[in-house]
Amino acid sequence: MKQDLIIAGVGGQGILTIAELIARSAVRAGLNIKQSEVHGMAQRGGAVVAHLRISSEKVHADLVPRGQAALILAVEPLEALRQLPYLGPKGWVVTNTTPVRNIDTYPPVDRIRDELRRAPQALLLDADALARQAGSGRTMNVVVLGAAAHALALPDSMLEQSLQERFTPKGDEVVQMNLRAFALGRQTASNQ
Repeated sequence: MKQDLIIAGVGGQGILTIAELIARSAVRAGLNIKQSEVHGMAQRGGAVVAHLRISSEKVHADLVPRGQAALILAVEPLEALRQLPYLGPKGWVVTNTTPVRNIDTYPPVDRIRDELRRAPQALLLDADALARQAGSGRTMNVVVLGAAAHALALPDSMLEQSLQERFTPKGDEVVQMNLRAFALGRQTASNQ
């Protein structure tokens, strides 16, 4: 088993939390992982990208080669579009559709969505609205993780267990809110 993932968004959207949750789950499944992160002025809304390589064999490099990602999981549509050159021929793009207009030349969102839909397999969802439904807009990243779970080579139960471990220090209410967000994302993907 081998799976290469790209997780993308802008600073403050929880990209590294998603990477941590997937990595914890992979380790729990007895898999090997390598992770690399790029923080582009993240505190000012700049791009943040994490490469995750998961395998049953030893992983030698931490960067996903162009054209080989099984999944681009993005919490911002323009950042998903920027990562498309990494997507493999049968890969999935799962992204939030709510833009973060952090540049004056932000392209029209409809054009971004049209380009993303050209991916071999694409799931675009309003994760911000689903996060509010789960109880907090701050769970948007977990909604996208839930929506992408079907494309991950990890059982939902391991991802849920990692969520519980990660958020338990913040209290049961936060744990339950994130579990609801994950379930709403998963349900949205199942309905597509």
